[in-house]
Amino acid sequence: METQEIQMKYPSGFELAVHMTKKELEYHIRLMAALKMFELGKVSSGKAAQLAGMSRVEFLETCGRYRVSVFNYSPEEVEREIREDVQTIRKLNSQ
Repeated sequence: METQEIQMKYPSGFELAVHMTKKELEYHIRLMAALKMFELGKVSSGKAAQLAGMSRVEFLETCGRYRVSVFNYSPEEVEREIREDVQTIRKLNSQ
């Protein structure tokens, strides 16, 4: 996968204030960006996982640790899916 680079300015000594090394700070900033973009529906869980530098399964587990819902459905979408599932179950039971 080809990568791009973003430069970011932050206050001198910030990594010390949050008790991290520069490498740990970079990792956490990428992770937080991935989690938030996924939560807002801007990227898929797969793309968010790529940004965070982990597998999709690891990312979804991390969502749980940070209380980010993995279900990014509107109430209308949830209702439609439930309705379709109920119809499918009824069809299977009638066979």
